[in-house]
Amino acid sequence: MLVEEKDALKVKLKEVFGYSQFRGNQETVIRNVLDRKNTFVIMPTGAGKSLCYQLPALMNEGLAIVISPLIALMKNQVDQLNAYGVNARFLNSTLSKGEITRLKKDCMNNIVKLLYVAPESMNKEENIEFLKKVNVSFVAIDEAHCISEWGHDFRPEYRRIKSIIQQFGNLPIVALTATATPKVQLDIQKNLQMEDADVFMSSFNRKNLYYEVRPKKETKKQLIHFVRHHKGKSGIVYCLSRKKVEEIAQLLQVNGFKAAPYHAGLDPEVRERNQDNFLNEEVDIIVATIAFGMGIDKPDVRFVVHYDVPKSLEGYYQETGRSGRDGLEGHCLMFYSHNDLNKLEKFNKDKSVQERENARILLQEMEFYAESPVCRRKQLLHYFGEEYKQDNCGMCDNCVHPRERFDGMEYAAMVLQAVKQTNERFGLGHLVHVLRGVEDEYVKSYGHFSLPIYGKGKEQDADFWKSIIRQTLIFQLLEKDIENIGVLKMTARGEAFLKKPHPLEMARDHDFTTDVENEEVSTERAPANTKAYDDKLFEMLKDLRKKVAKQKDLPPYVIFQDPSLEEMATTFPTTKEDLAQVNGVGMGKVNKFGKEFLELIKKYVDDNDIETASEIVVKTSVNKSKTKILIIQQIDKKIDLEEIAQTAGLTFNELLTEIENISYSGTKLNLTYYLDDILDKSKQDDIHDYFMNADTDSLEAALNDESLSDYSEEDIRLIRVQFMSEHAH
Repeated sequence: MLVEEKDALKVKLKEVFGYSQFRGNQETVIRNVLDRKNTFVIMPTGAGKSLCYQLPALMNEGLAIVISPLIALMKNQVDQLNAYGVNARFLNSTLSKGEITRLKKDCMNNIVKLLYVAPESMNKEENIEFLKKVNVSFVAIDEAHCISEWGHDFRPEYRRIKSIIQQFGNLPIVALTATATPKVQLDIQKNLQMEDADVFMSSFNRKNLYYEVRPKKETKKQLIHFVRHHKGKSGIVYCLSRKKVEEIAQLLQVNGFKAAPYHAGLDPEVRERNQDNFLNEEVDIIVATIAFGMGIDKPDVRFVVHYDVPKSLEGYYQETGRSGRDGLEGHCLMFYSHNDLNKLEKFNKDKSVQERENARILLQEMEFYAESPVCRRKQLLHYFGEEYKQDNCGMCDNCVHPRERFDGMEYAAMVLQAVKQTNERFGLGHLVHVLRGVEDEYVKSYGHFSLPIYGKGKEQDADFWKSIIRQTLIFQLLEKDIENIGVLKMTARGEAFLKKPHPLEMARDHDFTTDVENEEVSTERAPANTKAYDDKLFEMLKDLRKKVAKQKDLPPYVIFQDPSLEEMATTFPTTKEDLAQVNGVGMGKVNKFGKEFLELIKKYVDDNDIETASEIVVKTSVNKSKTKILIIQQIDKKIDLEEIAQTAGLTFNELLTEIENISYSGTKLNLTYYLDDILDKSKQDDIHDYFMNADTDSLEAALNDESLSDYSEEDIRLIRVQFMSEHAH
C-alpha cells in the first residue's frame, strides 16, 4: 500500500470514527482486506474487530456484506454506524416486506455501504438472487466460530455460507472471531476453503480483568452482596434459562437495583428497550441468557457474573470479555457447582453421538477450569493456544489466594509414561484408568493391563490424576491432538522432561463437592432461630426493647419480636433501609421505633470494628407479589374481606394468612371497617386488652387463654392484626 493510501486510511479513521491511531494489529488487518486477500482475524472481545471490516467497507467501492448471527448485534452496530454518518442497514426477520423492498432498492442504487445479514436470511433464495445483482466488495463473517461444530454456539446455517458466497463471484472473505481454539481455527478455515488466508491473532490476555470462581452456595445472597459492592456500576449477569433470567432480574429489582431481563422469549420491543436502557445507562444491570452481548459495544461494563456455569470455555471467555472494554477494572465472577454440569449434560441427550461427545468435552474443559488451582489467566490463554509465562498474574482468585503447593515431578512423569506407553492415542479418562489400574472394557481390549505403568497410581483418586494431567498440559509437557478431539500427545518439552525430570510446582484442585447447598434452599432470609447472631448485641437490643416498651407503655414484642432482634444481631443494619429489610420490621416500624436501635447497632459496630453484613438479608419478590398488592389495595378501599378472598382466588383462611404475613412484614393494615361489622366494640376491646397485657402475640397462647374462650380463632387473628397495625407500625 502506498504512503498516500496509508494516510488516506488514517484520515478516514479520524474523519468517521474519531480515532487518531489504530489499536494492536488493526491497521495490518485492514490493509490485508483492502488488498483483497482472504483474512482470518482472531481478536479478543473489546480489541476492535468490527473496525477491521467497517473501515475497508468505507474505503472500497460497492457494498460490504457482514454476516452476523444476532439481531441485537446487528441493531447495535447499525445504530452506531448511522450515528457516525455511515449508511449501514440490516436484513433480517424483523423487517416487513415493504422495508425489505426499499432496502434492496437502496443497495442496488449504491446508497448502502454495509449490509448486515443474518445467516438464515443469507440462505433464502430470493436474497441470494438479489445479492447477485449488487456490486459486493467483500464478505465479512462475524462470530465465525459459529461455523465450527467443535466450538460453542455452532449454527448449521453457517456451514452453507461458502457455497452461497461463491455464487457472487470470487470475493475476498474476512472471517472474525473472539474465541477460537486451534481445533476450531482449523475447522473454520477448512469450511470456508480459506486455508491460504492470512491469519492475524491478537493476544487473548485481558490484563484488566479479575477472574474468580465461587461455590454455588447461598448464591442469591452472594449475588446481592457482590452487586452491592459494585452499586451504581454497569454489569451483566448471565443465566442459562429464561425462567432464571426473569427470577434474578426481579430479585435484583426488589433489592433496589436498576436491573432488566433480556432473553429471546421477550417481546422484541421489550428486549430492544431493555438493551437500549442498558446502553443509555437507564439500567445498570442486564440479566440475560447468552443471547445478549455479542458485539454490544458498551465499554464501561464493570462486572460480568455467571450465575450458572457456561457450556464452554469459549463462551465463558467471550462473555467475560464484555467487561472492562475501556481498559479499566472488570470483575468476572462465576458461581460453580457440579449440579450445573449435570443439568447441561441432560440438555445434550437428544443430540447425535458426535455432538454429545463434543459437548461433553467442552463441559469437561469448563470443569477443569473451575476446579483447577492453576492461575486462571494461564489456563484461559493455554486453552486458546497462547502461553502465559508468568507464574502469578495477581488478577485471579487462584493467584491472590493460592492453594497449598507440592512438587508434582513424580506424578507428571507417571502421566507422561502412561501417554507414551499407550502410544499417544487416548484421552484423559482412559489415562486415568491406566494409572489407577481400573480394568474396564477399553483397558482389557487394548491389553493395557500389562503395561509397566498400569496401576502405579492406584493410591490416588481419579480427581487427583485428572488434575495432574491438566496441570501437565498447562506446563506444555502434553498437548491436545488437533485432528483427534480429546486425544493427548507428548510435546518435545515432555520428551525432554522424561529424560531429565525436574521439580514442578503443582497444587490440589478446589473441592466443590462439599458444603454446596441447593441454591433454592437459600432464597429466603436467613432463618432467625439459628445461633448465627451476635449474643452480646442481641442481649443489648433486648434491653433497649424493654426500655422503649416501658416508655411507650406497650408489650416488648410489639416493638420488635425476638426473631427480628436476632436478625439485627446477625446482619448489623446501620441505615433505615437496611433495618426495614429485617423480617417483621418494615419502614413504618423503622420510623416509629428504629432511631435508638440504629444508634445502638452503629455504636456496637464501630466499637467492635465489625464489617456490616446487611447484604446477607435478601429481599425476595414474594413481598411484592400481585396477590399481596391486590389485598393491600382492596383493604385500603374498605372492600369486604370475603369479597377480597373471592377476587384473589383464596379461601378466607388463606386470605387471613396473607393478611398476617403482610402485617408482620411491616405494612400497616386498617381493618376497623370490617371488624365493626362483625364484632361489637366491647368484644374488640376484650381481645385488644388481652394482647396489650400478654407476654407474647402467640395465637396458640391466645386460644388457650380462658378470657378469650368465647371468641373464634378468626376473631382473634383479625384483632391481632389490627392491634399490631395500631401499635407496632
